[in-house]
Amino acid sequence: MKNLVYSMFLVLLCSSFLLSQTAPTAKINTEPVSPVSLTTLGLTTNSVSAGLPVFANKTYVYLSANDVKNFQPVLTSVFNLIQKPSGSTAALEDLGIANWKGLKADLKGAYKIEVTITTANGTDMDTTTVYAGDYVGVGTFDGVTAAFPSCMSCHTGQAKFDGIYSTWQNTGHANTLKKAMDSWTFLGTSCLPCHTTGTDHNLVASNNGFDDVASSLGWVWVGPPAPGKWAAFKTGFPGLVKFATIGCENCHGAGSNHPATQVGSEFKTIASYKAGVCVQCHDESQGVQYDNSTHNDIVFETTTGSNGNTNNLSDCARCHDGRVYIQFTEGLSGSDPNKINVKTLTEANSIDVTCQTCHDPHGNGNEFYLRNSPASSDTLANGFAYTLGGKGKLCMDCHKARRNNVTYVPTAITSANWGPHHSVQADIFFGKNAAEFGTAYLTNSHQFAAQNACVTCHMSATTAEGDPNRNQVGGHSFKLENSSNGFDLTSSCLPCHTVSSFSDFIASTDYDGNGAKESISNEVEGLLKSIRILLPPSGKDSVAWQDIQANGNLVIKKAYWNYQLISNDGSKGMHNSKFIFDVLTQTKVALEGVVPVVDEKSITPKEFELSQNYPNPFNPSTMIKFSLPFDSKVKVTVYAISGEVVKILADGQYNAGEHEAVFNTNSKNSLASGVYLYSISAVSNDGKSNFTQTKKMVLLK
Repeated sequence: MKNLVYSMFLVLLCSSFLLSQTAPTAKINTEPVSPVSLTTLGLTTNSVSAGLPVFANKTYVYLSANDVKNFQPVLTSVFNLIQKPSGSTAALEDLGIANWKGLKADLKGAYKIEVTITTANGTDMDTTTVYAGDYVGVGTFDGVTAAFPSCMSCHTGQAKFDGIYSTWQNTGHANTLKKAMDSWTFLGTSCLPCHTTGTDHNLVASNNGFDDVASSLGWVWVGPPAPGKWAAFKTGFPGLVKFATIGCENCHGAGSNHPATQVGSEFKTIASYKAGVCVQCHDESQGVQYDNSTHNDIVFETTTGSNGNTNNLSDCARCHDGRVYIQFTEGLSGSDPNKINVKTLTEANSIDVTCQTCHDPHGNGNEFYLRNSPASSDTLANGFAYTLGGKGKLCMDCHKARRNNVTYVPTAITSANWGPHHSVQADIFFGKNAAEFGTAYLTNSHQFAAQNACVTCHMSATTAEGDPNRNQVGGHSFKLENSSNGFDLTSSCLPCHTVSSFSDFIASTDYDGNGAKESISNEVEGLLKSIRILLPPSGKDSVAWQDIQANGNLVIKKAYWNYQLISNDGSKGMHNSKFIFDVLTQTKVALEGVVPVVDEKSITPKEFELSQNYPNPFNPSTMIKFSLPFDSKVKVTVYAISGEVVKILADGQYNAGEHEAVFNTNSKNSLASGVYLYSISAVSNDGKSNFTQTKKMVLLK
């Protein structure tokens, strides 16, 4: 009986533990809805939303139910509006989208919503509060002082906000309407929702926005734009000036409920990192492109160990959370009270790489208000400091290897995460950080030709309106291939190359040894496959880190590092074809047991040569040396005296110079003493020179 009770207790304990690991965690998200997504989502609300919990009165906020622990599908969700302002008749509305609700505010104030979700793993509940308010305007702008409760009527004189305001007032955001009135060729009322504070986006709403105040003051735009129109507007309608800009509330939400002295004060400032804030207006191009990018759904990964909060390359959160990257650019240290503790990040509260991650909406001295990369970040993990890259340096802060191959390759392999990292494009672009086998690697000139590196190619103009590839490639999609139809965006290549597809780039030789000179990408794929077959478990088109760990051989670990470096680059040779081919070729040669002879005094051989093996006779191994006056396709084969192939010692692309191959009979226990033949077949890459020769050697047991 005692054992039965104990067994039941263990079952209950284990069941509770398993349930705690799988039970859902409900979360209500506020969802952004842009002008384009109103159509794509099939919404009839006609109301655009930034996706903030602070929104304009008389407009919609969109709510979704989610499981943020296991990210399992929500099978059912029950929403309830459990609190609203006194006198409000607002209600949650079905939108025709599973697990979404819409709420149109009819009064300023707080609206509290709860949801109960059901997933395959159980049920859970969450509550959230959203706040509807009227607009108050930015305050002092272009010399027109605005009274309380405008934003800068309170925040002037505060160092933090004075600094933000001083840069913002010189930005295109701040001066967009001013510039439009004076110098644009066209300005119409349809422009005002994106060039003012609070003008209605689609849905007509009275909430003290620019359009509402303009109507009350009697201002109507009469075009066309002309010099002096802003000055006349400012003189005639000073009360409109604080709304005649893209100000605080465009990104942080309508602010009437914010000031502490206001009746109904209910919330603090809303820090806005969501892309929805920007795509309210930047939607037809940048917003749609961004939705098609992987930045829009970044893989969540944070650091829990000693590297957390360090901002170094081993701090995963630096590149896997948009806010943490911003803090990195601002130089916030792990001890700074304003820095997020990355060890508290979860997938539920992480931020993707959004518009604000790369661009400072408050402005700075950089083009497009790109964030500043700290000077110390212009260095690869192997210590190489790069000066080239232009705007692409911002991309390189994250798209580079986490480790130095020289110090890291000798370490023990303990998991599948051993190696350079998944995004190593900067290392490839500069031709650095590959494990060497005695000879430095070649590299091409892309780093000099592509002035802005990543940006030059990946953000080049998208295709024309109406083209099926429109916004699928280029721009803020950062993609160069439309995977749905195979289209390649090669416009950035055209100044130097006449191509319409990446497959038009043909390799200079048959690098992978399959008998055909193919496209660069196919040759790279062929070499990668050859290396996979050579790496443990050997003979199979797969790689097992556990087998490499058990082997422990340094050459194999170098090869494994190089395989990952090239494979994880993802460009299939296009980022730096010379470097990639040289790394893969030398790696394949090293795995096959052929190594270049490195001698500082050596010169390139003047002719092909196959040397006599040494020692000879031999048992159990012997060295075979061959010399190449040109980069060549080489095959070295050992035969029995009967003509049967015993072993292929080399088969691939080799650089000019001397090379050594070892023929070891330890694994060939059936080989009998006697005479064996070894031969070489070599063809220079230009096809103009070739060489064949056969020699004898003696195995004496």
